[in-house]
Amino acid sequence: MISTVAVAGYRSLRDVAVPLSQLTVITGGNGSGKSSLYRALRLLADCGRGDVIGSLAREGGLQSALWAGPATLTAARRGAPVEGLMRGGKRISLQLGCATDDYGYLVDLGIPQQTGSAFDRDPEIKREAIFSGPIMRPATTVVRRRWHKVEQREGRVWSEVGGLPTYRSMLTEFADPRQHFELAAMRAALRSWRFYDGFRSDVDAPARRPQVGTRTRVLAGDGHDLAAAVATTLEAEFDDLPRAIADAFEGSTIDVQVQDGLFQVALQQPGMLRPMRAAELSDGTLRFLLWAAALTSVDRPSLMVLNEPETSLHSSLIPALGRLIRATSAHTQVVVVTHSESLIQHLDPTPFEPDEPLEERLLIDLYKDLGETMVRGFGWLSAPSWEWGSRR
Repeated sequence: MISTVAVAGYRSLRDVAVPLSQLTVITGGNGSGKSSLYRALRLLADCGRGDVIGSLAREGGLQSALWAGPATLTAARRGAPVEGLMRGGKRISLQLGCATDDYGYLVDLGIPQQTGSAFDRDPEIKREAIFSGPIMRPATTVVRRRWHKVEQREGRVWSEVGGLPTYRSMLTEFADPRQHFELAAMRAALRSWRFYDGFRSDVDAPARRPQVGTRTRVLAGDGHDLAAAVATTLEAEFDDLPRAIADAFEGSTIDVQVQDGLFQVALQQPGMLRPMRAAELSDGTLRFLLWAAALTSVDRPSLMVLNEPETSLHSSLIPALGRLIRATSAHTQVVVVTHSESLIQHLDPTPFEPDEPLEERLLIDLYKDLGETMVRGFGWLSAPSWEWGSRR
């Protein structure tokens, strides 16, 4: 289980470390930084897939994603004016990291030198580290990358593993489990993370149209393979999906109609003479079916992140959604980003309390202070421990 996620220098996240529980609910007002934290988690997952450079480039480059305020807001909180983009002499960088109780990973991305290349907007990977335990320290670092050089610790001595260009990650280039188990384990964990950021349910939504179906053990992010994913889950005799549908729609059953290799979902509701196909379902009903298929798929990820799953759902479906998410969190670590008080109530998370053991269901409440995202209840001594180290 991921115990800590840390972000520094990304949008409104100047420097924050957030604890994660088995079920973590992230909430806060509009503009508090929920979306920035969600995107930071996606960037971490992209590190495992070797796509973090491309993802940042598609956001407009590193310069548009960086924290835009000063390196410290101490003077501003005493009443002094905020002085634009001053960094206090520190290197400009975006840093991401995560850790379990056994090992962790961090990456430091910086602005490239301008060489006249067509790729001068691409950020550079300046530093990476794999470390044992939940906090990076010199003594716990087992594999490190500085600029172009990747090194592995052998006792008290560092030996060079190889070289890398600044646009390639050591997670994708040196993750042979026979030689670098920690690298391989972290890459596999990051690649298994699954993100769902709402689903289309309009009249032209892919989930409404019959689709060619093959065995689908994981629902796609856009839900186009809904029918195939449902058929795979039903064939595997997983009862979580039928139970969730019956709970949400008062004894209804879900099935998949197959004709000439084309699959489409059908919902049989009590009192109806025939099942309703996906094209006939209401937007909210179809959206719930998509969430149910995502949360009950055959392959369970190590971490699932849901962004505002309550969107477009009628209030009567929120209790069933909450029960479904809680059931999923029994075997998959789940992060829910939401501002729905009703969903939070049905997920029943416990607010963070300093010096108290983390509960299985944890509430993280974000707010803004002079443009910086803060976590309610965190202080200098109560925030999770995290060390970034330096590029030296």
